[in-house]
Amino acid sequence: MNGISDPRVSPNILAAGAVLWRYDARGGIEIAVVHRPKYDDWSLPKGKLDPGETPMVTAVREVAEETGLHSRLGRYLGYVTYPIPGHRKLKRVDYWAAEVVEGQFSSNNEVDELQWHHVDGLMDQLSYPMDRTVVRNFLRLPADTDTLLIVRHAKAGRKERFSGPDDERPLEKAGRAQARGLAPSLAAFGATEIHSAPPLRCVQTVRPLAEQLGIEIELEPLFSETGYAEMTEAARKRARKLVSEDAVPVICSQGKVIPDLLEWWAARDGVTLPPARNRKGSAWVLSLHEGRLVAADHLDRALTVDIGR
Repeated sequence: MNGISDPRVSPNILAAGAVLWRYDARGGIEIAVVHRPKYDDWSLPKGKLDPGETPMVTAVREVAEETGLHSRLGRYLGYVTYPIPGHRKLKRVDYWAAEVVEGQFSSNNEVDELQWHHVDGLMDQLSYPMDRTVVRNFLRLPADTDTLLIVRHAKAGRKERFSGPDDERPLEKAGRAQARGLAPSLAAFGATEIHSAPPLRCVQTVRPLAEQLGIEIELEPLFSETGYAEMTEAARKRARKLVSEDAVPVICSQGKVIPDLLEWWAARDGVTLPPARNRKGSAWVLSLHEGRLVAADHLDRALTVDIGR
């Protein structure tokens, strides 16, 4: 979903936003649109990345700042790019589905009104065709998906340079920085529980998230390379069992586990995986509906969304 045709032009303003949704009293889906008095338009909530932010963190923060509503992200909806009038600048906005968790709208300097619309009345309310395209992507799949986050452990240096048992090999300095960067981005998806393969580098990768959430890390031998190789079917079954309507689990695993698990799951449920190198410190966001995988989005180790998705 790209608003430009010249591949030589790269966006130099980055932003993120969301299709913010909730259930109405009858169980139907409503989507929020906001009015910005500065532009006198109706749009989806969005805003620019602050220094050091990932798009996921920005999307949740901007939704909260513009609407007063706290949300958790779900599946990735794509991005739009467009020129900024009067400037030699191009803006890219990444969008996610975001379910309201709590909060109440209050007008502010950027947004003076919020309206909730059912799908049949939404498109005419939006001021921009690009927002309508994002909403159509949202409507392609069910809104109420369950989320499972799968993380490959961060950088831990070379095996041959570590003299102790491989399971005790710790994260290197760059890996510790990756682990700290992962925590707020995974939290943006509403992470509530953490499961890790036993190797120290896996546990250390999700420790900052555990500290942020104030929860314990549950060790899962089946998600180690050894455990997965010896009991592959049991490991796959365990991963599927962790999917829940009431929780957002995080699994931290290893490089020889994640590709096979994802390829098996995608083939089982008929999902096409996006291209991904599955590098250390990267993550997958799996969206499931009624136990079936419906979307798999990859976040590279820089925690950016893979372009070309």
